Amino acid sequence: MSTLPVSDVLDQLRAALSQYDDVVLEAPPGAGKTTLVPLELLSHPELSGQKILMLEPRRLAARMAATWMAEQLGEPVGKTVGYRVRMDSKVSADTRIEVVTEGILTRMLQDDPSLEAYGLVIFDEFHERSLDADFGLALALQGRELFREDQPLKLLLMSATLDKRVIEQLLPQAPLVSSKGRMFPVDIRYLGAPGRDQRLDQQVARAVQQALEDETGSLLVFLPGQKEIRGVMNALRGQVSDSVMLAPLYGDLSIQAQQQAIAPAPAGQRKVVLATNIAETSLTIEGIRVVIDAGLSREARLDPASGMTRLHTCRVSRAASIQRAGRAGRMEPGCCYRLWSESQQEQLAAHTTPEILATDLTSLALQMARWGVEDPAELRWLNQPPEAALNQGRDLLLRLGALQTTATGLQLTDAGAKMAQLPLHPRLAHLLLVGWQCGCGKLACDIAALLSERDPLSGDADFERRLSWLKGDIVCAASQKGILQRIRQLSQQFYRLCNRHLGELSQCAVALSESALSAMLIAQAYPDRIASQRREGGGDYQLSGGRAVRLAETDPLAKQRWLAVANCGGMQGQSADRVFLAMALPETLFASELSGLVQQHKVVDWDRRQERMCCELQRRIGVLVLSRQELEEIPLAEKNLALIQMIRKQGLQILPWNKEIQRWRQRVMFLHQTQPDKAGWPDLSDQALLDTLETWLQPWLDPVNHINHFARLDLAGILQGLLPWPLPNELEKLAPTRLKLPSGHSAAIDYSEFPPVLAVKLQEMLGSTDTPVIGYGVAVKIHLLSPARRPLAVTQDLASFWANSYREVQKDMKGRYPKHQWPDNPQEALPSDGIKRKKRNE
Repeated sequence: MSTLPVSDVLDQLRAALSQYDDVVLEAPPGAGKTTLVPLELLSHPELSGQKILMLEPRRLAARMAATWMAEQLGEPVGKTVGYRVRMDSKVSADTRIEVVTEGILTRMLQDDPSLEAYGLVIFDEFHERSLDADFGLALALQGRELFREDQPLKLLLMSATLDKRVIEQLLPQAPLVSSKGRMFPVDIRYLGAPGRDQRLDQQVARAVQQALEDETGSLLVFLPGQKEIRGVMNALRGQVSDSVMLAPLYGDLSIQAQQQAIAPAPAGQRKVVLATNIAETSLTIEGIRVVIDAGLSREARLDPASGMTRLHTCRVSRAASIQRAGRAGRMEPGCCYRLWSESQQEQLAAHTTPEILATDLTSLALQMARWGVEDPAELRWLNQPPEAALNQGRDLLLRLGALQTTATGLQLTDAGAKMAQLPLHPRLAHLLLVGWQCGCGKLACDIAALLSERDPLSGDADFERRLSWLKGDIVCAASQKGILQRIRQLSQQFYRLCNRHLGELSQCAVALSESALSAMLIAQAYPDRIASQRREGGGDYQLSGGRAVRLAETDPLAKQRWLAVANCGGMQGQSADRVFLAMALPETLFASELSGLVQQHKVVDWDRRQERMCCELQRRIGVLVLSRQELEEIPLAEKNLALIQMIRKQGLQILPWNKEIQRWRQRVMFLHQTQPDKAGWPDLSDQALLDTLETWLQPWLDPVNHINHFARLDLAGILQGLLPWPLPNELEKLAPTRLKLPSGHSAAIDYSEFPPVLAVKLQEMLGSTDTPVIGYGVAVKIHLLSPARRPLAVTQDLASFWANSYREVQKDMKGRYPKHQWPDNPQEALPSDGIKRKKRNE
């Protein structure tokens, strides 16, 4: 142990912890920080008589770290070193180092904000920036501030690749202790990204075969998910020798299968470990000296449009690629094959996006409420939780009955307090709570266990078939026996949890079939995913949350009018998601066990089929209407507001416009566009009128109930009322409808263009060199016409036209219209309104 690189900075680390409450340790993969640092700090004087708590991002890493440290002490796990993970723990009264997963810390702080028995909390692999780690750090900082003034809780953040800028902003006084580089060198080889016609599993399989030929030792292959792992395993079967073991490694595997992947290869054999990012940190897989990195990871991200969390396949960050490559140099010099180019390496994001910025925050919102914090600004965060995602989480908690609105803000309910004690997502915690109260706790635990694990069956979406499989009514394939046992064990663990936290609650048996009970429980957990069929016998549904979803037409559930959807998803940007798991939902439940989800709404809206206003009393779940009852009386205020919304949707053309009103509006808009400051001419553009309907139109809508009633509106008078005095008089002066011509006639001005247009026969402008000016000094655009009123020229400068362009017009028109004036000196000529010339003395 003393040869591990981190040993060189242990004295510096001890000194920093003696002087400061917060310390940051940066040590590369293989330095020994996870297993050596906690053991070495046990004897630190500052921690005398206190425990060390170390956080790991994953259950497997927590167990392995605790096991390795216990072995160094020659003790069993649970004595000096123990661990606590979800549903499993090995600790005792003698335990001084507890290795826990990050969610455990949150619950420990909720129960004891001071963490009085602990002197140091270590956040290992902190670069991963999980939601639980960020929240745990925020709670630890506030808990220390409130309860540990005399003997402050010390915090140690450890990682190989830290975003120092963010940490310095939160912990500006924390010293940085840096360990040396990785223990052994790793040769980086770039293979380039797969071509468009090349599948990822094929390229990875070829890279594995190449590495097996070129290098010695075992291989660790990083892939984004289980699907890709299975694809590569299938591609390699029969292509590698019998001396090569293929070992998958991902979170859903049993503990035994995970340990088998981590264990060294038997003598005379090599191992190819196909892993997700579970193997990125904290795990030493013996014998590995070659890493093949596909450069991808699968991350859960919240889709703001649908409120659902979706799995996205993303490029890894540079920091993650460094972590992965470091796996090859832990035990001896190694090499890393990267399935991208060196130039692409420089384009990768520096660090992984913190989970708090991209994921569902329902659990965070619940735990914040339990802590007694509504405003996140009351806590110190590395990154503040996004307001939109936090509000979405709170909206769901309100629907689940975990929060309630009070005069002082949102408050945790008794049910919410119970849910917050259960180490599950609030949806499943609510499912267990409702199931326990309805006397079907065992069924609820079975459902929660199935929904907590990867779907064990393929084919249709019928969740009832999964329940039958779990009970043994459907034969379990040999390949599925491991997951069957794990789900049954998980259900039993959930039941023990319920006994511990919900045992005192009264239970009332509900007289429903097991199928109806199951559907009811799923609907209670996913009230925003109750689905209604859009067309009889079809696979298209709408969720109560508004999202469209689809079942395969051949799915047995496609015949059901209502569904309780437990799992659905799709690609971002798709108009409809696919339903993965659901149950038929009896409509009768809306009047009984699900009545709490049903709300009555008085809806005033425009009936597009009848083109009239209507008022209905609707029973709804979310956006889904269960029943309608038409009401005769329509409240004026609500009716007028609905009319405003309808006009905004359909546009201003629904109003009784005519040419006279449009011409008046164009004149006002001309003055609005050219007015000096504070002249006061209003904006009457379509957008401005639509934006201000409540101000200028709503007061006049009382008599409107039908499409034909709009014709009764005095639209001209309504709009003219928008001109304050003295603008109505100014309008006639500044934007006249007609201009007097030199010929003695007048011509209309067209304000539909800018500048406004005066269309007039050329002869009527003879002798005039001044272009007419209107408004605030705007010269009109004169369209000079032929005797047949066809355009000859366009000008805003009559003097220039007579002096230049007129000659070409005269030459062309004189022969065509010989009876009309085409004088050689148009500036001096008399205007004419026809063939006869007008004399000066007339």
